[in-house]
Amino acid sequence: MFEKLAKAEEKYESLEKRLSDGELILNQSEYTKTMKEYKTLTPVIEKYREYKKICQEMQQAKSVMEEESDELAELAEEEYFEKKKQREKTEEELKILLLPKDENDDKNVIVEIRSGAGGEEAALFAAVLYRMYGMYADKMKFKIEPLSVNETELGGIKEISFMVTGEGAYSKLKYESGVHRVQRVPETESQGRRHTSTVTVAVLPEAEDVEVEIKPSDLKIETCKSSGAGGQHVNKTESAIRIYHKPTGIVVECQEERSQFKNRDKAMKMLRAKLYDIKERERSEKISSERKAQVGTGDRSERIRTYNYPQGRVTDHRIGLTLYSLENFLSGEISQMTEALAAAETAEKLKETDNENGNSF
Repeated sequence: MFEKLAKAEEKYESLEKRLSDGELILNQSEYTKTMKEYKTLTPVIEKYREYKKICQEMQQAKSVMEEESDELAELAEEEYFEKKKQREKTEEELKILLLPKDENDDKNVIVEIRSGAGGEEAALFAAVLYRMYGMYADKMKFKIEPLSVNETELGGIKEISFMVTGEGAYSKLKYESGVHRVQRVPETESQGRRHTSTVTVAVLPEAEDVEVEIKPSDLKIETCKSSGAGGQHVNKTESAIRIYHKPTGIVVECQEERSQFKNRDKAMKMLRAKLYDIKERERSEKISSERKAQVGTGDRSERIRTYNYPQGRVTDHRIGLTLYSLENFLSGEISQMTEALAAAETAEKLKETDNENGNSF
């Protein structure tokens, strides 16, 4: 492990030297690639150097313990054991930094929310979830861009797709995929009976052209009039785009822009994301160790969370965490949950790594 870290430090120093070369800046794509690799290695190397410094200080304290008088030896012994605790803590931090990183973590995402069981009540809760993610995005300084929406007359949402852009968007939202269940008394319920409804959320990393090959011959592209809740533009021009991908049967539609060209561009992004998602799922299923290390399966049929209005609580069933702050949660305060889910997955990966390495660093 330390041999690997030493080689990584050599590579880091090489990248550092290369970035200082003025000629590299002229090649923008190569510069961007080198800078990305450098930034990825930086936290690992900084922690490794901190670890080496602690080990050096431990060795110095040990030398004083062996060579000096009782009083100095006693002080050196205290320092030695203090540094030993720091070393153990730094080792654990290094382990986490060396865990395989999800290559999609830094990507933008396309989120799809669909109402499930529960009719209009499910559609109304789909709108609540869309608002929740919008407020969370604001707090995280992410940008939300609607792609396609199918609303109901009562203000609910049958289905909505939107893009979230920002550094680390996928790493923050990837745990939201699955079935979200809501338990509450609808306003239309005269008997005060509690209803249970479901909404499905899918979080797809944005895919680049090079990651997914799409043949023009595999596509059937149609134009249609926009539909939705009013507005001068709606149903006036055929700016909405619907794309069929013949090999998979996937259909995507975008109608949020006035420009047919812009809608087509966004629809293609949605299609690439869906095809990339299929590709990633097939890859993950082949790697059993990765599947074990995930929090949940990522299956969209899996019930992941319950929002209970009467009790003011939200429960994530994958990690058994319950928060009694439903109102704040639905106002975008979901970081405590997402951080707990990320920590749980890290713990699982560490457990697997320890088992593979015989519990030794």
